[in-house]
Amino acid sequence: MKLTTFAWNVYDGQQDLESLDESQKETHIPKLPSLLEFFGYVFYFPAFLIGPSLTFTEYMALIDETLYKDAAPASPNSSKRVPIGRKRVAYQKLVFGISCIGFYALYGSTFNYTVTSADWWMTKPFWYRLLYTQIMGVVQRVRYYGAWSLTEGGCIFTGLGFNGFDKDGNALWDKAANINVMNIEFAPNVKVLLDNWNINTNTWLRNSVYKRLAPPGKKPGALVTMYTFMTSAIWHGIYPGYYLTFFLGGLISSAARQVRTYIRPFFLPALLPPKSKVLPPPTLVKRVYDILGTVACLGIINYMVAPFMLLELRPCIIAWNTLYWYGHVVVFGWLLWGQAGGFRWLGKLVKARAEKAASKEAMQVHVELEEREKKLASGMMTPGSSGGTLVVPPFDVAMKGMEEAGDAFKLSLARGGGHSKKA
Repeated sequence: MKLTTFAWNVYDGQQDLESLDESQKETHIPKLPSLLEFFGYVFYFPAFLIGPSLTFTEYMALIDETLYKDAAPASPNSSKRVPIGRKRVAYQKLVFGISCIGFYALYGSTFNYTVTSADWWMTKPFWYRLLYTQIMGVVQRVRYYGAWSLTEGGCIFTGLGFNGFDKDGNALWDKAANINVMNIEFAPNVKVLLDNWNINTNTWLRNSVYKRLAPPGKKPGALVTMYTFMTSAIWHGIYPGYYLTFFLGGLISSAARQVRTYIRPFFLPALLPPKSKVLPPPTLVKRVYDILGTVACLGIINYMVAPFMLLELRPCIIAWNTLYWYGHVVVFGWLLWGQAGGFRWLGKLVKARAEKAASKEAMQVHVELEEREKKLASGMMTPGSSGGTLVVPPFDVAMKGMEEAGDAFKLSLARGGGHSKKA
């Protein structure tokens, strides 16, 4: 991973900066490093065996301390700019990692995908096997949480992983994170789960494979996604289980993208832009949709990873067969239905919903304008007043009216006084 990342970064360093995206501009290497710098990067000890992967520019920022350029010295008598809190976070990762490994040591053999080949497995009803599979998925993931937390703690201890400060001025040490456990176990959709699992490997696949396969100026399609997943399978090894898992993973990713495009809009405001990053507070219906999304997401993923754990072809087929291939039925059924015209039909419904909402909003604005015009015509509003709200006249108009009223009163008094003298 480091070598291919380094090669692409050197390649980007030879390109015109205008042709690079923001991440490529940050990681490009315009000048080859010395051998000492190169081998220091390749054999960076905390991440040597299982990651997290890092770029050469991140490594050099750690070495020359430009990683902490926005941080003040740790103490008045020190030139070191490493923010405080590093050791505390590293020890937390150590404790969490050891706890996860201990948990897996206790329950890993009981909740293991190998039970799908046991004689007692098929004597249980399908609902039991389905729920047991979900528990197996969680338990098997815990060992990865443990290993990656330990390596992340090691990186943080050396100073890597600094990610700026929060709003209260506390140092953040999450840039070397390879997992986000809460966003994995409670992911509302597949995209969120994959974005928070093996984060640095996903970054490597995105920057070294996914972006490189996409035609210049065009958005990568489903075929590029499949190539990326198969590259991940080849990188993991030659066992058939890897290829079964990542081939299905590519299809799941494509299916999940179609769900976000054609189903999710029905649970959001109709006039919300499709790619808006600022969402309104979720409604009750949206919360129910997210909960169902979490259940469906974990149900599919825990099914998908069975071959990844079993590796050999025969146990993989047996495992999926005992689960009645429910993951394949859902994913292939959704994609085939969509290709048969379902996606086109849903797209029309989404468009009609947005047009109806736009028409309703336009009608409401029209009614408000008519009411405003009526109030202006009747004198109940001044031209400068806001929509539908009655306001007092401007100060100069009010003062002029008071002066005119005062002059009229004085004139009436003067006339009254003249009449009394004559009398």
